[in-house]
Amino acid sequence: MVVLLSSLPIVSAAQSTIPYPLDVTLDARTKTEVAAVNASVTISLNRLMEESRRQRVLTALKENGYPGCLTVLRSLPPVGVVRIGKREVEIKFAHEAAHPQGRRVVLVADQPLFFLANDPGKRRAGYELTMVELIVDAKGGISGMMAGAARVKPGGETGVVLDTFGEEPVTLSGKLPR
Repeated sequence: MVVLLSSLPIVSAAQSTIPYPLDVTLDARTKTEVAAVNASVTISLNRLMEESRRQRVLTALKENGYPGCLTVLRSLPPVGVVRIGKREVEIKFAHEAAHPQGRRVVLVADQPLFFLANDPGKRRAGYELTMVELIVDAKGGISGMMAGAARVKPGGETGVVLDTFGEEPVTLSGKLPR
């Protein structure tokens, strides 16, 4: 999965059609070789991050790779949380941009939220991010994907390549609150 962190246009909350602060509960679904998993994911996003901080994260990734990116992410203040049940991680990266189907929101936490893999012996080391991509359509419908444990590296067409711990993506769906 490729995440377009570096090629997104800048958007302010004033340009957004998504209301901030945002509190939304989404249906999450995935399948592994042994089970189908359905859960509720709650996202509480106070605001988008400042553009200067987004640029610091992207520059760190480009110049210092994943370790540099992690260091910068961990130094940023949280702008929200992603929660499954009683487990939650703080969102440090929150960016919104135009998308052909509406608005695209990319969220990154500097800790993994969950590990799902077909191979129980797979090493978890290095998968230290939670990443969420949401597409919000004009009617408030939300679709997206989530990686509960991921890492990134510079590269690809967009400048950022996402490596997820799980083999199957977690799909998200729901609606904006009214």
